[in-house]
Order: sequence, then structure tokens, then C-alpha cells
Amino acid sequence: MTKPTLAIVGRPNVGKSTLFNRIAGERISIVEDEPGVTRDRIYAHGDWLGHEFSIIDTGGIEMSDQPFMHQIKHQAEIAIEEADVILLIVSGREGITDADEYVSRLLYKSNKPVILTVNKVDNPEMRSDIYEFYSLGLGDPFPVSGTHGIGLGDVLDEACKYFTDEPVDDDDDIIRFSLIGRPNVGKSSLINAMLGENRVIVSDIAGTTRDAIDTSFTSGSGQEFLMIDTAGMRKKGKVYENTEKYSAMRSMRAIDRSDVVLVVLNAEEGIREYDKRIAGFAHEAGKGIIIVVNKWDTLDKDNHTMKEFEEDIRSEFRYLDYAPIVYVSAKTKQRLHLLPEMIEMVSQNQTLRIPSSVLNDVIMDAVAINPTPTDKGKRLKIFYATQVAVKPPTFVIFVNEEELMHFSYARFLENQIRRAFEFEGTPIRIIARRRK
Repeated sequence: MTKPTLAIVGRPNVGKSTLFNRIAGERISIVEDEPGVTRDRIYAHGDWLGHEFSIIDTGGIEMSDQPFMHQIKHQAEIAIEEADVILLIVSGREGITDADEYVSRLLYKSNKPVILTVNKVDNPEMRSDIYEFYSLGLGDPFPVSGTHGIGLGDVLDEACKYFTDEPVDDDDDIIRFSLIGRPNVGKSSLINAMLGENRVIVSDIAGTTRDAIDTSFTSGSGQEFLMIDTAGMRKKGKVYENTEKYSAMRSMRAIDRSDVVLVVLNAEEGIREYDKRIAGFAHEAGKGIIIVVNKWDTLDKDNHTMKEFEEDIRSEFRYLDYAPIVYVSAKTKQRLHLLPEMIEMVSQNQTLRIPSSVLNDVIMDAVAINPTPTDKGKRLKIFYATQVAVKPPTFVIFVNEEELMHFSYARFLENQIRRAFEFEGTPIRIIARRRK
């Protein structure tokens, strides 16, 4: 299912990031009592009464070299373009401002559901002050306190009324994959080279892919694939994509729909911090991952070049030690024929199921090799293990106390499972659960 998207919009310092963190259930965005400090991750997942959705904190997408109103307009346009439901955040302490009126007019014309959320209503006495916000013409204002979490349930109940899950093709025989990476790493060129035809506009200018294009094709082995492209945004003939954060937002939406994710690196530029960040999104989502190093033909190589590049990748992407690496060139089509079979292999590993009896033999052998740890005189006891899910393969290990399962020991067990079974390209989840 494609998750609906909830966007949070408003002028600076009305508490957008605080509400974002409340809804996401964790402290993701930086929260300070100064306007314009949101510089962190702006995309997260939320869940309310069984409704799963994505959240965008548009405060993280700003153009600091542009006038203040242009920043507000930019945020609103991204929300209008991307969101299914928009939360317009205003401040109950300061009342209506010119900026509030400006953005409310933009949203009113969008024909998207807009929920007027009056933040910083921290006590019941302040509720009588929210009625002035009716003048914005966006319906009933909802008083909330992001700091204390008051009133958010009513806002999310209202938002869920507009959520509709978009069904996707449930054909399990089709493998869905996407290419993610920084602008100008050659994603569109790779797509064209894999398809053997120009289905996507290719340019040397970063960020020229504007429209999402899903393309179906069949490999030589007969396997059907659906290639999910990550696109930018077009609005009235003008491009407003200006930050890597916005690119990450689009990549996250593609990751949600994918079985396997190709993390594309630029061999010319090497590994950048943003490469690690965007790959982390796919890892956290539990997707199959292949690291694709594009533009390999542009390097002056010797016998050690590939080995040194791989060492750099393994050092910088320590959490992706399970991901295979392939060095390709969209221009010369070098090694491109390996990608479909590699995607198919990773997809099969994502759905691999291990019988409980075989799994427990591996776990018991691992404990014999490396006995369980102790903490304050208490030793971890492992009773048995079972696989409970695929995509990604997830294992529950029943123990005497969950707290005794140290991260390092869980990682040791993961490595033993990987040695025993073919899980290349897929993350593994290990959950310690107390036996009742």
C-alpha cells in the first residue's frame, strides 16, 4: 500500500518541528526556540489508531537566500504538491499574522484538505482566543499544545478522515525496485541504459527528473520488474526543488513502494555524507539493498582501484556490510547485465524462510562458540528462536530477560545466521522477547 502523506506547514517558530516529533513519536527534527532552525531530517512515518502515514515537516525546506514570504510560499507549494492532507500550524499566543493569512490563501486554493491547527494553547483559558482564526476561512481551528501533546488526537482523527490507501499491484511475481541517490549520480542514465530506450529525460544538470515514471520490463530470464523512478517536482512550469532534503523526501516515497533499492554512487565524486544518509533510509525501511557505483568508466584505474573503492564503501557504510556492490557505467553499459539477476537474487533472499528446527540448531551452535553474556551476575539464557516475518527476514529469540540481549551479542547472532543461510542484500531483524 502507498501510505498517505501528512504535511506540516506554517511560518517559522510556530512549533512545526515540535508537532512533527510528537506525531512521529520520536525526536527527529531539531527543536529550538529560534525561527528557522529546522535543518535535520524532515520525513518520518506516523501511526494513529491503525492508520499508517508519512509526515513531512516542511520547515526543513527553506531557501535562506530568498525573501521571507518566498520561503513560506515555497513550503506551501511543496505541501500542496506532495501531501494528501495539510496541517496549517499557527500560534495561539501571537494570533493571526500577515504570514498566516498569506499561506492560508495559498492552501485554500489548493483544493487539498487543510486542518487549521492552533499550537501553543497550553491551558484551557487560552481556548477562548482561538476563535479569531475562523477568519482564515479554513474551517474549525483545532487547539493543541505540541509541548504537552494536548489535542493532537483530535487533529489526527480529523486527518484520518481524508486518508485513503492507494492499492498497488499485489502480484507477488513482480519485483519492484527503485534507484536512489544524490542528484546527478546518473540515476536517469542508468534507467535508460537498463531499458535500452530513452524513457526518461537525461541531463547533466542535477535534478532534471521532474515526473515520477514507473516502468515495467521483463528480463531475459522471464522475470518481471517494475522500476520506480524518483522524480523531482514541477509546478506551473517552474522548478522549486532546491535542497537535498526535498530529494530525500521523494526517495523515501519510492523506498516505501520498493522491494529492492539500488543505492547509486558517483565514482567520480566518491562517497558523500548524504550518500550514507539516504542509504540509511532504505536500511531502516528493511528493504533489499544493492550498492551501484556508476560512471566507473571515467576513472583512471589500476589493479587496486576496485579493491580500494570497496574498502571505502565498507568503511563508510558499515551498516550495509550485507549489501553487494556492482561497478557499472550507464554510458558504456559496463556490467549492466548483472543488475536484473542481482535484483532477483536479493528479492529472493528477502523472502527466504528458515525452518525453526534448522534455525535453532544454528543458534545453539552460536551459543556454544560464544557463550551468552552476563550483566550484574545474571546470564542471558536463550530458549529458542523462530522466524516471524519476511521483507526483511525477522527473527524472534525467546530469552529470560530482554535487557540482557546486548546489541553486540545480537549482532554476533545475526552474523552466524548470515553464515548459515543466504541473506546477501537484505537486512535482518532480531527481536529479543521474554519467554512467558
